[in-house]
Amino acid sequence: MKKSKIGKTLALPGMIQESTDPLAQAGASAALNLANHFLIAMPAMEDPIFGGTVVYVCEHNENGVLGVVINKPTDMTMQVLFDRIDLKLEDSPGAHIDEPIMFGGPVQDDRGFVLHTPGARYSSSLTVTEEVAFTTSIDVLEAVAAGTGPQRMLVSIGYAGWSPGQLEEEISRNGWLTVGADTHILFDLPIEERYVAAMRLLGIDPLMLTSEAGHA
Repeated sequence: MKKSKIGKTLALPGMIQESTDPLAQAGASAALNLANHFLIAMPAMEDPIFGGTVVYVCEHNENGVLGVVINKPTDMTMQVLFDRIDLKLEDSPGAHIDEPIMFGGPVQDDRGFVLHTPGARYSSSLTVTEEVAFTTSIDVLEAVAAGTGPQRMLVSIGYAGWSPGQLEEEISRNGWLTVGADTHILFDLPIEERYVAAMRLLGIDPLMLTSEAGHA
């Protein structure tokens, strides 16, 4: 992937401040384009990082795949995150003050990433669909602090990344199920319900699923 240094990213104090911008990559769409899809870990997956997870795919092109785990909360809340980046978060409607920050994945876990509904323009942002954008710059959280940020959002530390062909190989080995994403699950549903709800988009009861099942 191409490397780029961007100015005001969502880097946490005391950690690496300059790093690869996951949005600074270009390329033609892959033949199998899973952007705006959920990756659902098969129940048999024993990986300590991805077992039991649902990943929202933000970008899929010739450089690989970028996604965010949406159902693995950390111990950090929005309030704690804002304190660490020296922003004042008021306890007002839409502030998400007590919401946990997600563990988005093991890549660049010194930085914050925000999935949100599109609206205002931010300095480093990717519009995935008309309903979902992915932002890596701190101005989106500055907008939240000012009371003008997106009403629906998910903030993560780190993201999940796959090199070209890597995810496709994992899918072919029944590591993941795939299904078109649902914004209600992404933004609104309680965290602990997202895995089962994503499975049910495929008409699957996770308790009945075995490691022999294929992908959708």
